[in-house]
Amino acid sequence: MEDIVALRPVAEEDLPLLERLTQDPAAAGEHAWAGWRNLLRFRREWAEDRLVGDDGGVLLIVRGGERLGFVSWFQVDFPPSYYWSMGIALLPEARGKGYGTEAHRALARYLFAHTTVHRIEGITEAENLAEQRVIEKAGFTREGVMRGVFWRDGAYRDGVLYSLLRTDSPG
Repeated sequence: MEDIVALRPVAEEDLPLLERLTQDPAAAGEHAWAGWRNLLRFRREWAEDRLVGDDGGVLLIVRGGERLGFVSWFQVDFPPSYYWSMGIALLPEARGKGYGTEAHRALARYLFAHTTVHRIEGITEAENLAEQRVIEKAGFTREGVMRGVFWRDGAYRDGVLYSLLRTDSPG
């Protein structure tokens, strides 16, 4: 049972981990570091709704008692409905072990089971080949390139858009 990747709500003692993954350039990694911003975001949102609300949320990725990172999602309005856009941040020591694929699958299962959305999307930098492999293994379909969508390290960068529909077979 300890080999299974699971998601759980963020506890107050997990907040430093979330901050490390978003505010420490070495922990965030080359494709996720976008500078220091909104330093108290997680603490403020945790105090407000424990990081899970009607329009999105954050859940911790765990394996047994080990914390691996977090997944997040936010609502994208597309009247008359909406869909979810999701993201992930893994600790450097948790990368390359299949945990990201399992976390993407777990979040998709959770969102399809507990919300009425038909579509979940993920976007990653075009240069982030490892994340593209992860999201494809999780069952998402590559839809195309979004030109100049990311700003990182002084330059705009292309992104690759992926989606998973409720009617798709799981990856």
